Amino acid sequence: MRGWSIPLGRWMGVEFRIHTFFVLLAVICVLFANAVNLGAAAGLGLWLLIFGAVAVRETARLVVAAWLGLRLRTVLLLPIGGLFAYATPESQEAAIGSAQYPLAIAGPLANILTALVLAAIATGTSGSFPLMGMPFVTPAALLRSMIWLQAFLGVLHFLPAYPLDAGRLLRSGLSGLHGKAPAARALTGLGQLVALCTIFGGFFLHDPILPAAGFFIFIGAQLEDQGVFFQSVVDTVQMREVMLTDFATLSPSDTLADALIRCVHSLQEDFPVVRGSQLVGIVNRQRIVETLRADGNGYIQGVMSRSFQVAKPEDTLGAIIRRITAGRGLTLIPVAEGEKIVGMVSVQNLMTSMSLLAEQRKIERNEM
Repeated sequence: MRGWSIPLGRWMGVEFRIHTFFVLLAVICVLFANAVNLGAAAGLGLWLLIFGAVAVRETARLVVAAWLGLRLRTVLLLPIGGLFAYATPESQEAAIGSAQYPLAIAGPLANILTALVLAAIATGTSGSFPLMGMPFVTPAALLRSMIWLQAFLGVLHFLPAYPLDAGRLLRSGLSGLHGKAPAARALTGLGQLVALCTIFGGFFLHDPILPAAGFFIFIGAQLEDQGVFFQSVVDTVQMREVMLTDFATLSPSDTLADALIRCVHSLQEDFPVVRGSQLVGIVNRQRIVETLRADGNGYIQGVMSRSFQVAKPEDTLGAIIRRITAGRGLTLIPVAEGEKIVGMVSVQNLMTSMSLLAEQRKIERNEM
């Protein structure tokens, strides 16, 4: 989710990010407004209405997620809605299980109800309000556009295209027949096909909203497809295949000055702290340097973190990644057989290890 996205901050412990293309959509709206002889303010107003429709949808889904007890880590905002990343495997499983139906209903229902309320207010206060005027969405009529954008986003998610809500429910049904990964890939392909049809349909009807919607359905489907592919890969890789076996350790009785010398001669960012063969803590290079600057020399046991998790060599990488993402600030997981540390997996080296493992497997396949 961090690629091609901009952080918006945290709310209730959930990180919100906006996709770069959503920001670029503001430029498109301004150009659209200029094309019909309106100023940039009208274009930005139209973009804010799109953002508002997404905000209504995602607020409803967040309320439902909180009510169901789901723990979210990140929400990525796209013009077609938000993509959730869950903080725990239990929440992830619930989101594609019992919780999927209320989550799928909450967003479209919130948008459609909002559209109906706004339409009732607009027509009730002015009997001559041009609700059915064409085009439905235009920077020249922002009040009418606000109503139709809410309605459009709600109706859009009834399309059986992944990652739209109806597509998610269809994926769930197919998962029981063909498995999660094949069903997700099939629905991703269908989503991309629907996206392309929407784009070409918009050009044929001279409607700028349909191509934009189709484009972002395509982007959302691509993001979901990458996530499914990544998950299918990491769930087949064991820790023994990617763990670092050549690493340095520190002792609780080591001084910070001695540890700094060890850091100079090592590429490691994080160090297991062991007493004999027993793991007692984790410390990183930055913590050592900051403590030396602030308080002078001391001992590793005074700055090490005693909050850590230990993996086994046969654990899957997917399970460990979920632990890393669920544990805030967790950057290293030691791998142990019994009480003996035989390796470690760090965020710093994980991508390099995965890339090299992929090359190794490719070479082995070519040699067979």
